[in-house]
Amino acid sequence: MLLNAAMLTQYLHRRALPGPWTIEGCPEEDFAAAVVIPALAEGESLWTTLAALAENPREDLARTLILVVVNHSEEAEASIRAANLADLRRLREWPASPLRLAWVDAAGPGREFPAKRAGVGLARKLGFDLALTRLVTGSGRPFLVSLDADTLVRPDYLPALFRHFAVSEAGGAVLPFAHQPGRDAAEERAIERYELYLRHYVLGLELAGSPYAFNAVGSALACRADAYIKAGGMNRRSAGEDFYFLQQLAKTSGVAPVAGTLVRPSPRPSGRTPFGTGRSVARFLAGEESAVTFYEPRAFRILGQWLALVADQGQSSGAVLLTMARQFSEELATYLESLNFVSTWERLRRNHPQPEALQRAFHGWFDGLASLRLIHALCRERLSPEAALPELLAWAGLPVGGGPAEFLARLRQRQSAL
Repeated sequence: MLLNAAMLTQYLHRRALPGPWTIEGCPEEDFAAAVVIPALAEGESLWTTLAALAENPREDLARTLILVVVNHSEEAEASIRAANLADLRRLREWPASPLRLAWVDAAGPGREFPAKRAGVGLARKLGFDLALTRLVTGSGRPFLVSLDADTLVRPDYLPALFRHFAVSEAGGAVLPFAHQPGRDAAEERAIERYELYLRHYVLGLELAGSPYAFNAVGSALACRADAYIKAGGMNRRSAGEDFYFLQQLAKTSGVAPVAGTLVRPSPRPSGRTPFGTGRSVARFLAGEESAVTFYEPRAFRILGQWLALVADQGQSSGAVLLTMARQFSEELATYLESLNFVSTWERLRRNHPQPEALQRAFHGWFDGLASLRLIHALCRERLSPEAALPELLAWAGLPVGGGPAEFLARLRQRQSAL
């Protein structure tokens, strides 16, 4: 679908953030794409990221807005405030370059984020919403890209995105990623283990037949502008915003993988968000082995049985499906009862009499979050990678030998990160 002025105006009226924020810097309009980069006291990493972007082809840079959202909470520490204001000064002094560089000041007096809402989700949303106003309308299919200020990209980054959205029917996209190496052996082990955790979960979903089998990494996602609007825009969560946004894209426009490039997120430990990469790495480095543990493969097998049951027995009543589910897992049946499955299923059947529509509606209800909660409910214990991965790898037809480093290499290759 083309991005038209009426669609854009309606979205901005209903969903855009009220406030003093505007785009500074590049005055151009009618871009085919925008890359949005939240920045919070990033130090030199922001400039390294911008330098990596500048290595992309000039013809692609000329049609892409690069928008940095410098932000912090109204309760931010003095050191963060000073770092952000220094970054804003440096952006305003940015020399001529091939980048169509712009920025949002959400750090100066009267422009700071409200303490209760501040976070990466709000920064991404503000950047995306403002970037929409600079995209071409009425022709083409412009798209939005999410990147982080400590993430590296290759010179084929923008070409891969333009190729993808020229042909993809899905409105959402995930990019191949592999974390940068750790600064020392301990950090390398921590980030290796965390990325392996992410990938083993996606592998389990894939083997179970879930439509939500994609990695949710905030620096490695993109969407067409019309799909962004259809999904209701980015949410304002301080963490997990990428997971929920991609889930909504999957429901409304679909999500497909991008090929031909690689994004390199940072491995750095951080306490900025309540969960996610930085927090998990920090906890693991502090000696908390339970910060990154793995799910029992049997949980994914039960999820697969459940999804297959609904696909094969869609004409059955909710009560019958619940009885059949109980035959292979009492925990599954208990979980479904907690979701009021029987009454929900009957409502879905009434509203969606055609089998294909019913399946779509079911997966809209039994979504990525419901699947994750089921996996948690099914796992009687959390495992080490050495205990969890061999069975999953064998199920996928992959070699099972080696340790976490070898497991990660295989999953990176399978999930197009090499």
